[in-house]
Amino acid sequence: MSSHSHSTNIREAKKVAAEAIGVDETYIGLLVESFYTRIRSDQLLGPVFNNRIKQWPEHLERMKQFWRSVLHNSGSFSGNPMLKHVAIPQIEAAEFEHWLALFEQTLAETAPTAAAQQLILGRAQMIADSLLTGIRIHRDGILPSRMKGVHHA
Repeated sequence: MSSHSHSTNIREAKKVAAEAIGVDETYIGLLVESFYTRIRSDQLLGPVFNNRIKQWPEHLERMKQFWRSVLHNSGSFSGNPMLKHVAIPQIEAAEFEHWLALFEQTLAETAPTAAAQQLILGRAQMIADSLLTGIRIHRDGILPSRMKGVHHA
């Protein structure tokens, strides 16, 4: 089996597994639409998003592509979320925690199954942690904690 067909099989298996617990393309669309409706009217995060996003339909479509890539391993998203977030000075740990809380509320209200809720929340937490760590490294020059104690010559 070629590596291309092997990766295609893995990608397809992830999609089938996600769809089996209700995480299909339709649900991903519902999740993104519901979440960003909540974000846009949020007191803390609404202004951060609304000041930067001028074309909401395009942003929502990109977020659907992003989450399809994350949840179905679809490869349909190309972009660098890290650079987009590093450029926003108001984003700190409190904003990420609030973002996650809103995301968790949206999931609780919309997830088709408990397994879907767990899968998506786990991925969202990993993404938020990764972005926050990346922001701290890129913007603030702080190295990850695993680098503490490593001395450079």
